[in-house]
Amino acid sequence: MGKWFKSGSPWIWMTGGAVSISLIAVLGLLLLIAWRGLSYFWPAQIYQWEVVDQQGKRSTIIGEIYDKEAVPTERLVSAGHKFSEDPGELVTRYLIKTGNREFVGLDFRWVLETDILSRTIPEDVAKLERAKNGDFFGYPIAIIEDGKRLPLKDVEASFEEHIDRAVALSDKATSLQKSEIGAINYALENLRLKQRRYELDNALTDSRKLELQAERDKLQAEYQVLEKAFFDLRAEAGRDAVIVRDMRGEEVTLKLDSILGVTYSNRLGILGKLGHWFSGVGNFVSADPREANTEGGVFPAIFGTVFMVMLMAVIVTPFGVVAAIYLHEYAKKGPITKMIRIAVINLAGVPSIVYGVFGLGFFVYMLGGSIDQLFYPEALPAPTFGSPGVIWSALTLAILTLPVVIVSTEEGLSRIPSSVRQGSLALGATKAETLWRIIIPMASPAIMTGLILAVARAAGEVAPLMLVGVVKLAPTLPIDMNFPFVHLERKFMHLGFHIYDVGFQSPNVEAARPLVYATSFLLVSVIVSLNLTAIAVRNHLREKYRSLEH
Repeated sequence: MGKWFKSGSPWIWMTGGAVSISLIAVLGLLLLIAWRGLSYFWPAQIYQWEVVDQQGKRSTIIGEIYDKEAVPTERLVSAGHKFSEDPGELVTRYLIKTGNREFVGLDFRWVLETDILSRTIPEDVAKLERAKNGDFFGYPIAIIEDGKRLPLKDVEASFEEHIDRAVALSDKATSLQKSEIGAINYALENLRLKQRRYELDNALTDSRKLELQAERDKLQAEYQVLEKAFFDLRAEAGRDAVIVRDMRGEEVTLKLDSILGVTYSNRLGILGKLGHWFSGVGNFVSADPREANTEGGVFPAIFGTVFMVMLMAVIVTPFGVVAAIYLHEYAKKGPITKMIRIAVINLAGVPSIVYGVFGLGFFVYMLGGSIDQLFYPEALPAPTFGSPGVIWSALTLAILTLPVVIVSTEEGLSRIPSSVRQGSLALGATKAETLWRIIIPMASPAIMTGLILAVARAAGEVAPLMLVGVVKLAPTLPIDMNFPFVHLERKFMHLGFHIYDVGFQSPNVEAARPLVYATSFLLVSVIVSLNLTAIAVRNHLREKYRSLEH
């Protein structure tokens, strides 16, 4: 036994066991997040309950079982609940998603099992997903088509086609509003700023006034045409409606342009539910958020996260590599260099919120404000670059992750044998040529390692971004078809902040909980995808320049 301990085998087994436990814990956590998040898109059965309240009044509830738990009877009795019979030590209660927000208040309600008289699974009940006010549960009974009421049994085969038609027209109207009408508004604003600049320069002549007015009149004429087309599309989309009998037994008329889809969950088989699940996941990834981010998709947050991280990588890599090359190849060893290295290492331990305060003060107010004074005086007092935006977020995170890139690059440079440098210099190459053709290519895998670590940290940071650019809802993306096409001054959405906002700032916590898990899993997937791409590039560079090591 003593020889076994002296051989070091126990420490190897302990290390392997610790790594295995850590790996299992991480995978288990990811699986839990994935299950809780992705199961949200699986169509659940819709039940109809007959319940009785404490006053003996009967009512009908239609909805989905969202959660259930066992509650001690003593706690319910102390809260004032009265039981006609002894229910035992524990009572099961169900959290039911009832929807129909405008008629029954909140989307969810708790129902005790002892208050349930009956429960059925009707096939004709449907869940209608709406653009506003959440889901609506009920029995579709008729369609109003061009002012005529048609029983649903006569047009049930084309019910979804009616909805698809209204959705397509609404999407077309929204696209027209965002693209062509938005471009005209953007051009009109540029004309206003151009005229303002002429006024500040005392160069607004009569000819320029006429020229600007002619352009403005032309744009206004185009705007009138597009505006008429927009309202025609909206009117055509809202032409039809569906009549639904809800849990109160009343008929409710819902415009089809407010309905995104209808699902008869109780009629679906396994393949139908699987198709519905894939459709739900696809919409979550590709659609815009709505209803205070508690419904819809997260595409703007995905785009903002990836765009900001890539911009940060473009900024931090050259600065980090140049700093590391200077410290390792050019700087003389002395107290000043030693202090710089200590400062770089200490920067890695500074809390991220401090970087956010620095970015707000230096980048946004000082640098951005100076840019506005020099290049955009016509827009003042409204800031252009003097307010939080994606460029300042990228710069702030670049400073935050700079120590990681510097340290990783220096380690890669230190692993290159000095004989390689001496051989290159002996063959007549200059020091700059040696660095560019030999040293940097050989150190590129280490540079990519630093970039991987930087991306992993930057993609998950939230605290500094709350000060320098991220917002709850960004109406436009940083990239569009308006010149100069890339708008670095715009605010953006971020998956990390989206998780915080949905999980802690949502007015409907129960509805938002699954989206927190789904968005968390999506954020991890985005980070893993970015890291795998960087790892693939690193491996390619390692193989490409392996011959230089020999």
